[in-house]
Amino acid sequence: MIKKFYRFMGKPAGIASLALALVTFSCQENAESPILESQDQIMKYQNGDIIPDSYIVVLKPQSIGFRKDGSYEDTQSSMRKSVSSILAKYRISDENLGAVYSAALDGFAVKLDKSQIELLKNDPSVSYIEPNRVMSIAQKGKPGGGGGSTGQETPWGITRVGGSVNYTGTNVAWVIDTGIDLTHPDLNVNATNGFTAFTSGKDANFNDGNGHGSHVAGTIAAINNSIGVVGVAAGAQVVPVKVLDSRGSGSYDGVIAGVDWVAAKGKSGDVANMSLGGPVSQALDDAIVVAAGKGIKFVVAAGNSAANANNYSPARVNGSNIYTISASDSGDRFASFSNFGNPPIDYCAPGVSIKSTWKGGAYNTISGTSMASPHAAGVLLLGTAKTSGFVTGDKDNSPDAIISR
Repeated sequence: MIKKFYRFMGKPAGIASLALALVTFSCQENAESPILESQDQIMKYQNGDIIPDSYIVVLKPQSIGFRKDGSYEDTQSSMRKSVSSILAKYRISDENLGAVYSAALDGFAVKLDKSQIELLKNDPSVSYIEPNRVMSIAQKGKPGGGGGSTGQETPWGITRVGGSVNYTGTNVAWVIDTGIDLTHPDLNVNATNGFTAFTSGKDANFNDGNGHGSHVAGTIAAINNSIGVVGVAAGAQVVPVKVLDSRGSGSYDGVIAGVDWVAAKGKSGDVANMSLGGPVSQALDDAIVVAAGKGIKFVVAAGNSAANANNYSPARVNGSNIYTISASDSGDRFASFSNFGNPPIDYCAPGVSIKSTWKGGAYNTISGTSMASPHAAGVLLLGTAKTSGFVTGDKDNSPDAIISR
């Protein structure tokens, strides 16, 4: 059985409880808390599925009985103690407790049965409870292997958004995804503030076992050198926030933990790219709104269901410093797979046949709103976004403006 908990720079500040569908189980102090009992059960779960007996509990801010004036690790410890006291009132074991949230959200993830849900939802400190679900990358089609590179090229998408600029600022791009290839020669990876949702198995590191997160990072900031590709904000630091596994799958409790981490460690002017999505989650949406309120620019993929983006999280989120991005092809045509809707979509960006960095030091060409979002993230890392024309064929009959620097 594979176990999962949340690790902050190698220090387990909180242990996640719930199953990471398709991949993992969780534990507390090495005491197993199985939600799915076999590999066959794990494999049957798909993006958006509810994870049995797994919940996210959001607390009322006024119910928090401690000061948040210390380090994030100290605040996490205080939150865990506070949550344990709440659970103890209803004889809910700490072994059921998973991640706790204290920067973008006041809350926690927990395993509950039906009777425990009823008890908790009536507790005066609880704002709301929602089921935990599976979440996956917003990529169109299955990831493939990557090829090498013999010389640097500028992908068409980089040119379309105004070309590449050598980044000289001090802000960073937080890539909330599958990790990043830590040793890719075309990426400036800063793992000092990296986050991973895993502490055992092949995903127990910041490194990218899928390729998706590395692809996103390259579009944002691949280095302007003599190899591979070049990103929008070339050479900017990219930070791995690994909430999805090597298959590109994760759970909402883990994604919220990643957002909470960025809210605590990020600074105004940073960007956070979220090329992932699933059904509506109020908890995830609320966490992003709070984190973005700190001045961090959250850039979110619209999704690939050719449907209304208002029906998906985090695509539907609106607020200051939050940008939802649809996808276009090289002819400025709206991508057939892209979700639509105004609001929440703010801009369109290149998302069809996009070449970028890949795991294992390689490069790959793939499509999706996952690929559109990092174009916008690069532009926003450089400063204020502009626009350059509109897409044709937008399904909501209100053409999205194409972002540019």
